[in-house]
Amino acid sequence: MATRSAIGIKLENGNIMAVYCHWDGYPSHNGAILAENYTVPEKIKALISLGDISSLRPEIGVKHPFDTYYFSEEEKEKYKDMTTFFGRDRGEEDCGFHILESEADFLEYYDPTGAEYFYLYENGKWKISEYTNKFKDLNKVLAELETL
Repeated sequence: MATRSAIGIKLENGNIMAVYCHWDGYPSHNGAILAENYTVPEKIKALISLGDISSLRPEIGVKHPFDTYYFSEEEKEKYKDMTTFFGRDRGEEDCGFHILESEADFLEYYDPTGAEYFYLYENGKWKISEYTNKFKDLNKVLAELETL
């Protein structure tokens, strides 16, 4: 079963550019990948600009086959760190990013997707909301998980 999430960045005008992510949305996976690998606004926007994500990885990567089940070990190694997108890699339509007007709109828009975690990059850092409309500092949440 998927742990769904939404990933967004607050733009200079206050709007939020955001996408859905299907797999591994929990903080110890997607949260850690975002905190460690997506810390520059231009890279975050490049990630989000490719639309809804199947599986987030440390690199945006290049177009690659969507289904890794039939990959050789060599192919698995080649693509293992590349994010997989529904549009770019699977060829689906109508799965682009969205522009939302507020944090409340961000949470409300992605709630029907079953998103359990919401990640928002703002003012140079990542925040997370888990089932609520209150955001916390992602680095603090990750630090708490390390002490468990």
